[in-house]
Amino acid sequence: KNPGKSMTSHVWLCMPRKQRRQPLLAVVLAVVLLCSGTKPPLAMRLVLQRVRSASVTVDGSIVSTIGRGVLALVGLHADDQSEDLRYCAKKLCASKLWENENGKAWRQNVKQQQLEIMLISQFTLYGDVSNKKHTPDFQKAMKSVDALKRYEEFKSIVASEIGSEKLK
Repeated sequence: KNPGKSMTSHVWLCMPRKQRRQPLLAVVLAVVLLCSGTKPPLAMRLVLQRVRSASVTVDGSIVSTIGRGVLALVGLHADDQSEDLRYCAKKLCASKLWENENGKAWRQNVKQQQLEIMLISQFTLYGDVSNKKHTPDFQKAMKSVDALKRYEEFKSIVASEIGSEKLK
């Protein structure tokens, strides 16, 4: 509504039902665990970015683009199951990141605003540099063959939530 207003970044860690607490506490707890150096909960990770537009370019060619909506980086843990995917898809689609028609912040989600979602698989969300050599370790990330299947399953769950025409 205000073209001069900047969009803010928001990072949410998505945790399955068996590991979550109250929604705000779950996010705070996950961030505290990450910052304190102890192991974070083992679950799928999403990084959400509100965008005015987003695109993916491969070898100089745009392969996907969206207008206003959410860019979501998707990190799959080696032990993620369908239950985790369903929970995180619901959380992604229900996250209230926009103001309502009365101008109250954090009242409407991507579906209510009829916006788009772009999903990008990002195994590096499970990168760990806590070893002595400070080299990235991606052992907690799901391996590529299984990750492709789970990522496609996640995409179909999100598409069923918001409509396939709104998902890239």
